[in-house]
Amino acid sequence: MLGSCGAWPEPGRACAGFLVSHNGYRVLLDLGYAALPRLLEHCPDGAVDAVVVTHAHPDHCVDVSGLARVRHYAGDTSKTPLYCAPGVLDVLAMLEPRPHPSTVFDVHDLDGTRELGPFQVKTHRLPHHVPNFGVRLSAPGFTVAYTGDSGPSPVLAELGRDADLLISDATLQGPSPESEPRYVMTAAEAGFWASKAGAKRLLLTHFWPGSDRSVSVKEAREVFGGEVIAAEEGLVITL
Repeated sequence: MLGSCGAWPEPGRACAGFLVSHNGYRVLLDLGYAALPRLLEHCPDGAVDAVVVTHAHPDHCVDVSGLARVRHYAGDTSKTPLYCAPGVLDVLAMLEPRPHPSTVFDVHDLDGTRELGPFQVKTHRLPHHVPNFGVRLSAPGFTVAYTGDSGPSPVLAELGRDADLLISDATLQGPSPESEPRYVMTAAEAGFWASKAGAKRLLLTHFWPGSDRSVSVKEAREVFGGEVIAAEEGLVITL
């Protein structure tokens, strides 16, 4: 877990970022504010095998620009594959046009199904303010699913179907807001859809700054019978 905050990072924390490793192959899922230094603790010179960015909001993608600088000035001329939602490349290019991100990354659309090293990657479009893709990473013996940011949606049950770990947006606490459309979830809604999916473990993330995370865990546990974990920077989960 590289970062767990939504919107902006609390002191000592970071925004969205997850590093998934299997058989030496490392996939980076999102890299928001303040997540890059934590990545570099595990991957000197930013040496990951692929980068996946769920959507173009800065709390999920802004530090990819910093990663591009690291890769560029490290002198490695090989391009790291970058799979991203619409708008992400525009954000990165506005942040740093020289070197342009397309000269550092081998850029691909995220939508669809593909193989990344030992992983099969499948995406699901989920409701958010901008195009956002939930990502399902499967390898022999385990599956990790990640919502990015998402409002409640039946698609979440398919994204997290029988996953060993479902990483879910849990921005809010308390009763579900009555306003529509919905673009983020409560912890209880994350638990509800994890239950519908038959996921084994639920990792709550994207907490609104200042939230009491123990409250989120309690609310999710009321509707989900599996293990519920609050994302914490530096936490390692073995599957």
